[in-house]
Amino acid sequence: MRHRVAGRKLARTTAHRKALAKNLIRSLFDEFERKDFIVTTREKAKFAQPQAERLISLGRTKNLHNIRRAMATLQDRDMVAKLFDKIGPYYASRPGGYTRVIRLAKPRLGDNATRAYFGFVRASQEAPEAAPEAAKK
Repeated sequence: MRHRVAGRKLARTTAHRKALAKNLIRSLFDEFERKDFIVTTREKAKFAQPQAERLISLGRTKNLHNIRRAMATLQDRDMVAKLFDKIGPYYASRPGGYTRVIRLAKPRLGDNATRAYFGFVRASQEAPEAAPEAAKK
């Protein structure tokens, strides 16, 4: 029975899952000032979303404890600096819901996995622009 078993395993070992989450979040934070989203599978995006939300909430208050907590997760000084200098202050007045997962119509070629935009919620835009392949149809 599966009682009270929480979380997704994604058919990976623990170390691989942690590395996957860290790399997805770092890629997302890296795209903050450019296109504001990354394209990944829906399952991976839903797996990394709560962790990214927690880190953005940490980034709203810049103190030593929060910096060390973010550094323990991201392990990248540049991303932590970006989190506390740009991303955190941008969402300082927002009470939550900093990211979103938008499902794409076409599945991934090869394994037919559901693709999704995993990106930031911005006040100025409703949804990310359509992908170039969707514009061709």
